[in-house]
Amino acid sequence: MKALTYEGPEQISYSDRPDPALPGRDGAIVQVTATGICGSDLHIYGGHGFVSTTGYCVGHEAVGEIVEVGPQTPGFAVGDRVLVPASVGCDSCSQCRAGIVAACARHPLPVDACYGLGGSLPGCQAQLLAVPHATGNLAKLPDEVSDAAAVVLTDNAPTAWYGARRARIAPGDTVVVIGLGPVGLMAVQSAFAMGAARVLGVDLLAERRKRAADLGAEPVESDDPKQAIRETLGGGADVAIEAVGADATIKLAISAVGHRGRVSVVGVSQNRAYPFHMMAAQVKELEFHIGLCSVQYELPALLKLTAGGRIRPEAVVTHQLPMSDGPAAYRMFADRSDGVGKVVLDPRR
Repeated sequence: MKALTYEGPEQISYSDRPDPALPGRDGAIVQVTATGICGSDLHIYGGHGFVSTTGYCVGHEAVGEIVEVGPQTPGFAVGDRVLVPASVGCDSCSQCRAGIVAACARHPLPVDACYGLGGSLPGCQAQLLAVPHATGNLAKLPDEVSDAAAVVLTDNAPTAWYGARRARIAPGDTVVVIGLGPVGLMAVQSAFAMGAARVLGVDLLAERRKRAADLGAEPVESDDPKQAIRETLGGGADVAIEAVGADATIKLAISAVGHRGRVSVVGVSQNRAYPFHMMAAQVKELEFHIGLCSVQYELPALLKLTAGGRIRPEAVVTHQLPMSDGPAAYRMFADRSDGVGKVVLDPRR
């Protein structure tokens, strides 16, 4: 089969790889029809992955059709059109049975809990994908949900929904979304779906602010976003969702909310000693949430919202390309060129 593999910093190769074998009696093989490049893939692309080896298949977002299935996979059959959640669980511990695969008792290490982070669980940017414990790690797709929408539902949309849900967005709330990549744009949609009265969008890139405005957000056009937010809302927001993971944007999220404000961080931060202003948080009675999304837990609601037209995950997709263009697509995504947002690749081309 053809696949995209990591060969070193800023080196992605489109190459031949062995076809995967069925991963046990409860596993499945999926023929991938669409796969996405995620912002977190750039950690690997830039040489900052979880492992130092090369030659492994990358990617953790996939949609496709089951072509082989083990005898212990109730509810799934060859020919089923499925979504592959980015998060992987064992389907046997109590946390995974509840959908909280981020707390899986048997897969505590990131490389074992997500596709494409190393050789132990090969990635989704391939023509074929081995899915372990398929009953808990696959979801059937309604006909109303397109492949482009479904790719966003594998990771970006659930992460955004998780962040909004943890922030307890309620009808009438004012919300600030910081970082308007695919996750941030889905956070805008999530906030409105939960009843937010106003959503403000913050990003350095004008084209991203424009996409947020197209979804109903009010773009913050200022070199001093904190002051602009307070002037626009007449004070701090009720909720801030941070979708970058940088120290500066987390600081902005904390300062953007008012008294008893709620901050939800879904951007990936690698800072082991963030300088948190405890006194300011205490005086403000701040609620601060940070965590990793369990896609399986968020999916049931999101599939219904997508099928019913309440959210449009496909709206964040800007490029649909052949997977053979994968190396160039990674360069474009890393450089933020050509107005790139969400990139979806077709492994059949």
